Amino acid sequence: MTVLNTPGTIDADYRREIMVILINLGNESYTINYGDRIAQMVIAPITRISWNLAKDFDTTDITERDTHGFDQLAYKIH
Repeated sequence: MTVLNTPGTIDADYRREIMVILINLGNESYTINYGDRIAQMVIAPITRISWNLAKDFDTTDITERDTHGFDQLAYKIH
């Protein structure tokens, strides 16, 4: 017995019943009784952010990573 769609995220504005989708991957029947613990839920805070959209990218702030690319910088680390 396993839980499908895991881990999942429930949107902050979701107002309906929370359900758990289970699948039996075995060959034998499996009974779930009322009160059985079948899943866990973690409640996490929502962080609100504000975006500043850039119209242009200033090329005067080029870094070593920008000029050599990710792979080239990785060679220096090794």
